Amino acid sequence: MFQLLRCVPRVLGSAVAGLRAAAPSLPLLQPASRPCARPFGLLSVRAGSVQLPGLLKPRGPCACGCGCSGLHTEGDKAFVDFLSDEIKEEKKIQKYKSLPKMSGGWELEVNGTEAKLVRKVAGEKITVTFNINNSIPPAFGGEEEEPSQGQKAEEQEPELTSTPNFVVEVTKDGSSKALVLDCHYPEDEIGQEDDQSDIFSIKEVSFQATGESDWKDTNYTLNTDSLDWGLYDHLMDFLADRGVDNTFADELVELSTALEHQEYISFLEDLKGFVKSQ
Repeated sequence: MFQLLRCVPRVLGSAVAGLRAAAPSLPLLQPASRPCARPFGLLSVRAGSVQLPGLLKPRGPCACGCGCSGLHTEGDKAFVDFLSDEIKEEKKIQKYKSLPKMSGGWELEVNGTEAKLVRKVAGEKITVTFNINNSIPPAFGGEEEEPSQGQKAEEQEPELTSTPNFVVEVTKDGSSKALVLDCHYPEDEIGQEDDQSDIFSIKEVSFQATGESDWKDTNYTLNTDSLDWGLYDHLMDFLADRGVDNTFADELVELSTALEHQEYISFLEDLKGFVKSQ
């Protein structure tokens, strides 16, 4: 009897040892593996599988009652209504339905907010480039005047004009260099009717290699702030002889203002479509 009892622990110990020896070959407490062909954020829930709550669960109808399943609030609806009215008003005051043409034989190329004017004369190519982004100068002045009786507030709002910086590039046939003049509209000269003064100024002058879109900062650049007035006057005459004068600068403001207003309306329409999309 005692011999039989003594054998029991040995038998149990042998069995446990056998289980331990076989344990490494078994995937203990690990789920069955399956291939994962997509990142976690793009996992699709297949038909018949368990639906996970939260991120993978479709949203219910929006709160405004339009029936869409996206984020669409009462604030979005009010925003869309405001943009619709704003677009209507901007189109009502739009001065040019199409971009005005420049006199002097300039050819216009427009790429989004960037415009390029090209003119060829007597073996030279003159290219004027400008961008209408950030071209509306800030409104300066004292306290706002209250509208007089019988006059609406919007009638007193000043007309916005676009006065962009522009770059004039002059190249000659057979030359590997281009004379580049960086010009701008001084704020104190905008709207002046004096025919004797220039409504634009030359800010910097440099030479750049022709055929290169990126100009090198290592090339010497002449800043006109400390330039001799005689040399500056000759540079202005140089531009005027090639069609870049006060008349050109006035027409450039008209063109830039029309393009800026056109792009602004397009932006409002895109914004309305983006907010309204379901």
